[in-house]
Amino acid sequence: MKMVLASLLTTMLIVAMTLGAMFVLVQATEYVTSLDSPLQRAAAIGAELLLGVVLLLGTVWLATHLAVRIFAKKETSVPGEKFA
Repeated sequence: MKMVLASLLTTMLIVAMTLGAMFVLVQATEYVTSLDSPLQRAAAIGAELLLGVVLLLGTVWLATHLAVRIFAKKETSVPGEKFA
């Protein structure tokens, strides 16, 4: 039951983060396209690309990290057991 609840909560968190990232990127795109100066627009496009990569890769990293933490098998160590 604990694993099911954790996986549902993680799924909702990931969906919320992805939607939030997309809303931020859409707002940034609207702002960037409204700039008049070509130099400012070029710099803003570069910053927007960097922001998009950071936001979306961060979401993917968090999703995989949480999935591994939830579904990884718990290994128990036996006292006196040597590791190779």
